[in-house]
Amino acid sequence: MRAPTHILPFSVLIFLLASFVSVAAQKNDIDIYSLTLDSKVTSRFAHTTITSRVVNKAEEAREALFQVELPKSAFITNFSMIIDGVTYPGEIKEKAAAQEKYSSAVAKGQSAGIIRATGRSLEQFQVAVNVAPTGKVTFELVYEELLKRQLGKYELILKVRPQQLVKHLQIDIHIFEPQGISSLETESTFMTKNLADALTTTQNETKAHIVFKPSLAQQQKEPGKQDTILDGNFIVRYDVNRATAAGDIQIENGYFVHHFAPAELPMLPKNVVFVIDKSGSMSGRKIKQTREALIKILDDLKPEDQFNLVIFDGHVVEWKPMLLQASSENVEEAKLFASHIKAMGATNINDAVLMAVKMLDESNRKEQLPAGSVSMVILLTDGDPTEGESNPKKIQENVKAAIEGHYSLYCLGFGFDVNYAFLEKLALENGGVARRIYEDSDADLQLQDFYQEVANPLLMMVEFLYPDNSVTLLTQDDFRVFFKGSELVVAGKLQPQVQDMLSAQVKGQSHTQNFTFHTEVNVVDKEKTFQSPKYIFHNFMERLWAYLTIQQLLEKAVSASGDEQKSLEARALNLSLQFNFVTPLTSMVVTKPEGQEQAQVSKPVEADTEELSSFSRLSRIPLRTGFFHIPTFSSSGILGPGVGQPAPMGPGGTPLHSQRFFLKTAPRFDVKPDYDDETDSSPKSLAPLLPEGFPVSTDFSSLIEYTSTSPTVIVEKAPHFILLRNNNSEETMCVNVMGSSQTPQTLYSDPVQGIEVTGKYEGRKKKFDWLQVSYRTPEVKVHVTKDSIVVTRGSGGKSSSYQWQKILYFVMPGLMLTLENDLLLLSDSDKVTIGVVFLNKPTSGLRLFLNDPGHFSNQPSGILGQFYQDLQWDSSGPSTEDEVRELSVKGKKYTVTRQTMVDFQGDRSTTPLPKLLCWYLEQSF
Repeated sequence: MRAPTHILPFSVLIFLLASFVSVAAQKNDIDIYSLTLDSKVTSRFAHTTITSRVVNKAEEAREALFQVELPKSAFITNFSMIIDGVTYPGEIKEKAAAQEKYSSAVAKGQSAGIIRATGRSLEQFQVAVNVAPTGKVTFELVYEELLKRQLGKYELILKVRPQQLVKHLQIDIHIFEPQGISSLETESTFMTKNLADALTTTQNETKAHIVFKPSLAQQQKEPGKQDTILDGNFIVRYDVNRATAAGDIQIENGYFVHHFAPAELPMLPKNVVFVIDKSGSMSGRKIKQTREALIKILDDLKPEDQFNLVIFDGHVVEWKPMLLQASSENVEEAKLFASHIKAMGATNINDAVLMAVKMLDESNRKEQLPAGSVSMVILLTDGDPTEGESNPKKIQENVKAAIEGHYSLYCLGFGFDVNYAFLEKLALENGGVARRIYEDSDADLQLQDFYQEVANPLLMMVEFLYPDNSVTLLTQDDFRVFFKGSELVVAGKLQPQVQDMLSAQVKGQSHTQNFTFHTEVNVVDKEKTFQSPKYIFHNFMERLWAYLTIQQLLEKAVSASGDEQKSLEARALNLSLQFNFVTPLTSMVVTKPEGQEQAQVSKPVEADTEELSSFSRLSRIPLRTGFFHIPTFSSSGILGPGVGQPAPMGPGGTPLHSQRFFLKTAPRFDVKPDYDDETDSSPKSLAPLLPEGFPVSTDFSSLIEYTSTSPTVIVEKAPHFILLRNNNSEETMCVNVMGSSQTPQTLYSDPVQGIEVTGKYEGRKKKFDWLQVSYRTPEVKVHVTKDSIVVTRGSGGKSSSYQWQKILYFVMPGLMLTLENDLLLLSDSDKVTIGVVFLNKPTSGLRLFLNDPGHFSNQPSGILGQFYQDLQWDSSGPSTEDEVRELSVKGKKYTVTRQTMVDFQGDRSTTPLPKLLCWYLEQSF
């Protein structure tokens, strides 16, 4: 069974099920009576223990399948099962040795323990075991990871999906950061109002404790039903204080870690060439999302940056012959060029990248690049090279020889038809990284987020220096570039003679000067910091060092070859065995009771991931102006029963839903999907599909005939905006905007509260294309369309996309964001409440309301804000006949009428929506 593909980084899925003969047995026989997750995060190093206790309530043996999804960046360090008081541990061995021990079971098709990729940042651990009648089993899995700072935040995301009500379900997260916790926020995609009090957060200067403990009643999707509502992400984001620019050094049990992320440094200018694949396989949604992302990325360029565009299929085309300064005129011209990129043709990666490198070389030779600037090439492709030089090894050689270490190359692989191993080696050999972009509705956000990670370089040639004979076994201590929002981490072991003070220097270059940062710490005082066992686990600093060392050795091995690669892998293997880590070089053999097969657990790498992306295209083949849908394969390539269905059994009694089916030679189809807005779906485009003589018009009013004897059809109106004034419902206003505007409009602005609401109105459609709410504190932007809600945290921060039909509960200091029953609420105890909905009926479109007007300042402005200024009603009062009144704002007069409108402020689950009596106004742009 597969988790949704939109799961975020550092995720944990807890999922336990059994395969039975009937649905009733599946629901009632294997019962999870306890499920706990305990995560201790100390100095960014997370140690997570998942414990699940189950009982077989059937009168015969049943198979329990334990599945946990953990981050790809994490290393499993222990797994055990306790059955009838006997512990069956997992044993970590070199992969070859483990395979030899396990080969007989594999030959019989009896493998029941695997780790495989299941999402963007996830891999699934799975073990099955037979449970005797009334028997109990305790599963325990432990893994560790170093949280990586991206776009200014550390992120721990737990996906909770027990698939049944659990008597004792609890998540405990302890965070200890000696530097001090500067910000902490939680988010959930399953949290409803009924679950809010199951979550408690306590925090002091250096520690935070987050507990989620829902009762059985709170877990129920509906009262009296056994279905659980717990199905989604639970996310914790935080950052730390940074008192010194030289970073923070922590010491525990003879090992140290040095975190470096200085703020308030001047931004380095950058020179960037975007190399964009426009081959035929990019057609449809991929090229549309690429265009949208590229246009927004170009908007983010700074005036001091230099840039150019290279687009390629079988041929390579440059936008301009040389890099240009990112002036407003050049950026607008580049955006126009990008908006007309069309997909067709083959894939010539070699010549495209070499052209980009040549551009940088030419600009360098002519001294046209700013002194001290950072130069990079960003490649986006979705397929293998098929034109020009098509040998991946030769392309890697050509690019490495051309770049010569002068520039960084970042490779983005769009989808699963790319040779990811080729792109990863290409990037790592040239000072960059590779990233997979997942084919999903938020692919444009993935592209923008990646660009934001590399968009703001602060330092070049960063080097960590420690006194001679003071430290040993250092991890990587020199870095090409330090980017805003990230963090550089160095770990090592103290020499025995270092007992009092440890000093350090960090050197780096900017475009204006060279920096040298100094720090010194007292070893004894630092050791005392970690003496509270509640927030740490034994020898965590040594394990952090080992984890970081292994990760870096494996990364270096990707771009190495021959004896060097063997040496790097041998060192990584020895450390993996010494510290009991399941890495790509080791496997875990899971022992079971006598008579049950063993299981081998091996860790995959990103390049191993495969999906049936080509087959999924078959479901969207266009048929004239409509679309014909056929059944689709699961994107994970797993063919198995749905939730609640009995699973057929394979050889050896293994449920077939745990087996994978892939057709690696799937044909490729370059077709437009049904969500491409370039397809004409207007009523006139449907004419060939309608009966002859059927009137076709965009105005359907001509098809409605009204007579004096016909029943009266009353179409309820839903205004664009509902404004509660002075907490007095008698003065509630309903506002509709009219006319047209080519530019976004300011609907409401309050400089005191730091809130601005803007929107883009489409006069022809008589609806808003989008609405956006921006906050100064906390720095958050919420962009809403009919399809999605995008939340961006901070300037250039990470963006998250949510669908209207989902549930969201997002709490940060100064703002709560909730989404339930298609109602988005933005609120805080001292802020105006803003609600946004997307209505399908009576007329579709985005709607907004403002509440809690007592929090308005005396300085609101905008189309809606003006009605919270010095508003005066006419002294004569409303007309008794037609309920008409006049009001004036700063001398400008408006006529309003008393009308009954659709009230979209409350619970959207009721049908039809309730009505609201308000003063109605039509406001023109």
